[in-house]
Amino acid sequence: MAVSNIHLSLLVFLVAGILLSGYKRALADDVDCKGDLSDLIQECSDYVKKSGPPVPPSQECCVVVRRVDLPCVCKYVTKEVEKIISMEKVVYIAKYCKRPLKPGTKCESYIVTKA
Repeated sequence: MAVSNIHLSLLVFLVAGILLSGYKRALADDVDCKGDLSDLIQECSDYVKKSGPPVPPSQECCVVVRRVDLPCVCKYVTKEVEKIISMEKVVYIAKYCKRPLKPGTKCESYIVTKA
């Protein structure tokens, strides 16, 4: 169990680093992604892991999802992020939290096909 927790912690830090580096690039390009990415990672990372079926996110995750500019954050998803998270689960969580991504929204190689 301890090894599993260590792997989860490393996964969270890796995703945080990748997303925050994208966020810094966004700021450098004068793009302002609303919301706190560290809260998004902290509250929602368990729900977007590649393994396992989609599960309804926590209320705390939905609060963060409703506050973040998802299409803006989506622009900074990289191939490395796509190796770690399930974009299908990201779309599911956004819809579940009543902030669906519009069809045609592009997140690296993933394109949302339906809301």
